[in-house]
Amino acid sequence: MSIVVEHDKRKKEILERALDVFTDEGYEDTTFRKIAERCGITRTILYLYFKNKREIFSYSIKQFTVGLEADVREIATREGLSNADKLSAILDMVLARCAEEKRLLTVIFGYLDHLRRSGGDPDERVRRRTIRMRHILSTLMIAGIQAGEFRKISVRAATDLVYSLIEAAIFRIVILGKPDAGTLADSGRLVVEGMKR
Repeated sequence: MSIVVEHDKRKKEILERALDVFTDEGYEDTTFRKIAERCGITRTILYLYFKNKREIFSYSIKQFTVGLEADVREIATREGLSNADKLSAILDMVLARCAEEKRLLTVIFGYLDHLRRSGGDPDERVRRRTIRMRHILSTLMIAGIQAGEFRKISVRAATDLVYSLIEAAIFRIVILGKPDAGTLADSGRLVVEGMKR
């Protein structure tokens, strides 16, 4: 058991230091060798944990999105909150988490730009990583409509609008260098209020 714990602890340390390399160097210029050097280990040892830099990067993103999704699910299933309160709480939490994870989001932006320039489809990649979160938002909106809490709205359009606020927050934090999403949380509450009956 202690070997597994030690392995997981070391993997987490590697991910933290790799994120520093990705942040300092950008996705394109980060190499497996640079990550190993920053971790104070050889590439051979690093291969025991990860196959390549893309796997390290993907694992970092997965950790972030899985944690975020778990928090979104927890809020979505809280007892005693209206669907509107749940949506507002989710937006507040996601916007705050984006501000906390500025470094990772900066690297993700760089990676998506690299992907786009090399002929890839960044929209498809982002959609795959966020589809479950969008589904949770849609489910809350549908439940709100069925409960008579929300007026009849296009769930797809409302989900896109809420998700666009998250994208705007990421843009403000990463590209504009704002320390947080500013007034977007208020905008999110305004959107949720507008959906009410």
